Amino acid sequence: MRGLTLSLLIVVSLSSTTSLMADEPAAPPPAPLATTELDKADMAWMLVSTGLVMLMIPGLALFYGGIARRKNILGTMMHSMIALSAIGVLWVCVGYSLSFGQSWGGWIGWSSELFALHGVAPNTPFANTSIPVYLHCMYQGMFAIITPALICGAIAERVRFLPYCLFIMLWSLLVYCPLAHWVWAIDEKGSAVGVLGAMGALDFAGGTVVHIAAGVSGLAAALILRRRRGYPEQAMHPSSVVLTLLGAGILWFGWFGFNGGSGLGLGTGIAASALTVTQIAAAAAGGTWVVIEWLHRGKPTGLGFATGAVAGLVGITPAAAFVAPWGAMVIGVVTASICYIIVWLKPQLKYDDSLDAFGVHGVGGFIGALLTGVLSSAAHYGSAVGDPSITLGALGSDGSDRFAQVVVQLKAAVGATVFSFVVTAALVKMIDLTLGFHLSAEDEQEGLDSAVHGETGFDFRGTPEQTTQSALPEPRSALMPPNVSKRFDIALEGLPIDEVIAAWGSFFQRADGVPSNEFRDVYQHLTTVSGNRFRFSGGDPDRLARSLTRLYEERFPGQKLSTRVEV
Repeated sequence: MRGLTLSLLIVVSLSSTTSLMADEPAAPPPAPLATTELDKADMAWMLVSTGLVMLMIPGLALFYGGIARRKNILGTMMHSMIALSAIGVLWVCVGYSLSFGQSWGGWIGWSSELFALHGVAPNTPFANTSIPVYLHCMYQGMFAIITPALICGAIAERVRFLPYCLFIMLWSLLVYCPLAHWVWAIDEKGSAVGVLGAMGALDFAGGTVVHIAAGVSGLAAALILRRRRGYPEQAMHPSSVVLTLLGAGILWFGWFGFNGGSGLGLGTGIAASALTVTQIAAAAAGGTWVVIEWLHRGKPTGLGFATGAVAGLVGITPAAAFVAPWGAMVIGVVTASICYIIVWLKPQLKYDDSLDAFGVHGVGGFIGALLTGVLSSAAHYGSAVGDPSITLGALGSDGSDRFAQVVVQLKAAVGATVFSFVVTAALVKMIDLTLGFHLSAEDEQEGLDSAVHGETGFDFRGTPEQTTQSALPEPRSALMPPNVSKRFDIALEGLPIDEVIAAWGSFFQRADGVPSNEFRDVYQHLTTVSGNRFRFSGGDPDRLARSLTRLYEERFPGQKLSTRVEV
């Protein structure tokens, strides 16, 4: 009931705001759209690019779903897929106008005719381009959809579905739309009017708007919300690296539209240049991650390759139109190296960025934004667009003032970081206090797939097939043997898993040959030991938890230990 009431209040508020902004007499009139003739080739490429970016969303679902534990595959994928619906409608109604409408001081946009596109004809061109507004709205809408979906990687496996849906919708309005306006909003002549764009910040395809915003917001949400139960003491293995590799391949494929389409046409060499450097950066980053992991851990992993490739794609995104191929290779190597270090440090820092949304997207986007200033070439960009005299931000056509451009990039990246973190932290806290963001202990133990969606991502039970030859229904096996004692788990927290296992073995080898009372109490009901989790059949859970704690406290005096019963 609280969720329904809050949702109704939000809808009413948005409707009122829309009405007021549309009828405000003091507002400046909407800027006239340019009368550029539509170009069939540009429209064809942008239609393809829109489809490629849309394909990235199920690719992201596969990528994240494979990293999640098996009981959470479907629930994790739903966090990505639901954005297609929730943000897809919200974007057309108000998000597009807030992002690309008439600028209000460079901070936010609004044009009443862009509300649900009710005042725009299908053949009306977008300002300073040869593609229609409809197509630009759909292309940018795919960016708006995938960006909040990236955040779910930081809070996967522990949040409720309704609060999550509400969160991504409010986040899109309060964080994404303002940032998109600050960076990408233009007037009818094609000049930047957003506060960051007008400052000269370079972000071709979303390093600041998409990756820094999503990654940093993910970190804020992960810090506000509690960690997954058992993290980091308990190992949480990916359910399917096969799915993750497949998802990474789809993301890589879709990224050609993500970066290649951000020039909004084929009239210049920008699309070809962006596509080329995207491929180079991803290849360099994937290989770099594998080499570092091989040297550091002794084995190259598929998960590592997939993560490294995505890090390279993130790093090249803001620079895709502005750097030469050799610069893309540098971005791929540097971004993958730094992201590897951050991901490796995560267990030591004990923040629960479940699927490394911050470690890859937040850090990768920030590094990419800075390297855009270091490696961007006005001559390269000018050659691609057919204007050798063009300048980029604070960077002249002769490459002067490179330090000034780096400073501009740093200001934009830091500004996006602070804004995203603060607004997201406040938003997550508000939703948690009103609706409750966390799963219950029972639902988290059961998993998102069953507890939240009532489904199973993969059913490996192998139920016999029904045949039409038998008139009688085939009997089904019981879910558990009859008259079995109650089973439950006790998780021991406060020790590394390897020390838990080693100590358990030592309890069988006491010098006096006489087991302790605590050991006898625990052992008579114990069935299996897996990592730091002890499974019992029968016995009093609270008494066994106390005995297990005392048993390990004798072995590790002074160590702060705790136990958690999971039924």
